[in-house]
Amino acid sequence: MARAIWSGVITFGLVTVPVGLYTATEDHTVHFHQLQRGTSDRIRNKRVNERTGDEVGPGDIVKGYELDEGRYVVVEPGELDEIAPGRSQTIDITDFVDLDRIEPVYFDRTYYVAPRGKEYAKVYELLRAALAGTDKAGIATFVMRNKQYLTALRAEDGVLVLQTLHWADEVRDPGRELPELPSGRAGRGKQLDMALQLVDALSSDWDPSRYRDTYQEKVRELVKAKAGGQEIAAAEEPPEATNVIDLMKVLEGSLKAARSGRGGEEPAGGREEKPAPRKAAARSSAGGPAKAPARKAPPKEAGAARARGRGADGRRELQKLSKAELYRRATEQDVPGRSRMSREELVDALASGGRRRKKTAA
Repeated sequence: MARAIWSGVITFGLVTVPVGLYTATEDHTVHFHQLQRGTSDRIRNKRVNERTGDEVGPGDIVKGYELDEGRYVVVEPGELDEIAPGRSQTIDITDFVDLDRIEPVYFDRTYYVAPRGKEYAKVYELLRAALAGTDKAGIATFVMRNKQYLTALRAEDGVLVLQTLHWADEVRDPGRELPELPSGRAGRGKQLDMALQLVDALSSDWDPSRYRDTYQEKVRELVKAKAGGQEIAAAEEPPEATNVIDLMKVLEGSLKAARSGRGGEEPAGGREEKPAPRKAAARSSAGGPAKAPARKAPPKEAGAARARGRGADGRRELQKLSKAELYRRATEQDVPGRSRMSREELVDALASGGRRRKKTAA
């Protein structure tokens, strides 16, 4: 049974929930000791004076902030303790935000949150269900182990999860920090269509148990082999970078391999056929009253009529589709600007009959 690393209360409005915080992950890395070569003698780290080489005791060590080369501001440990924030007893939610608006780069550590007793389970579940029903996260700050954290409280099946977040000034701007980024949009036309088909062909439901840390497995195999006196196989060479000139050929080969690996059939000519009329009929019957099939509407008209009659049920149906499938439907309906749309913008455009939603000012 796990032990809580922090206990206190979560508050939102006037509602208070006593909870405990538990680590959600554990490290499976193979750990090594440092030894002197040719012996079984452990290596220990010591704190030494850089200039004299003499060992320095903990009581003689202070912290120094370097202003410029060789010039420091000295800070005593007690001075830091005086300004350190006290341990929080409360995670006070100040805001609720849409969970999908928090960029993944901000997420840091993950903790499970549990009620501190059966008598608090009902209020705990009320908060969890409210977050799950609105797909929002509760934002709060709290202090643990003399460090202040920005956090997002979100709902999963049956449990509340607390994510520590990076502060805004800790997240780097890729435009300023990265040396090479595309100066314009790449992958237009056939190349983009082929890339979307490849993504769709390789798409599947998220199942974390399908993935393994193969490097750590090889480390364990290495240790076992060396313990048995066996030879170690050389590592494989990394694949070469794709030549831009051969990009279309590589995409076509990748798509063919993906489809054959998934048991799919390759359409004639290597291009995916668009079964628009059949899909349009199926969606129309789900979205509203059935109409007599007096004539078959052209794909664009059928797509627009289908989107207009779908309503809320249709939007939910669209949100279940992959971006590649949404893009194909947008292509069938000739939605303008579709290649630049995000997934949500494609959903909006298809749900509104092919008209892209205009962004409103915040």
